[in-house]
Amino acid sequence: MDLKNKKNKWKHRHFWQSFCHASAGLLTAWKEERNLRFHSFAAIAVFLLAWLLQLRLFEWLWLGLCVTLVLVSELWNTVLENVVDLITECKRDPLAKKAKDIASGAVFVTAVFAAISGAVIFIPHLLALF
Repeated sequence: MDLKNKKNKWKHRHFWQSFCHASAGLLTAWKEERNLRFHSFAAIAVFLLAWLLQLRLFEWLWLGLCVTLVLVSELWNTVLENVVDLITECKRDPLAKKAKDIASGAVFVTAVFAAISGAVIFIPHLLALF
């Protein structure tokens, strides 16, 4: 097998194949990860409140960015946890714990940024109601 065929052995030849695998990955994460479901429902609540308060376009963009960052960091955390479990065969290991804790910390930092950004956007609109 030449280098070109070796390189493309696992590559998806069609967009639809890639889309199906990506969808399967998201569905798996949704089913297995409680925190991803929590963040998803929080995102729906945020967008509902944004719609009710009739936020401006740039506020919607900031909220969209924050929600996307939190969901993507949660997905990467899940990837890292699964890879660590695969490598360690689910055995306890101090470096595995360290890697998982740091990845979890990254999600936390992202969620705190999103919460602060949400407060900066929503508080003035909510205070204006009273």
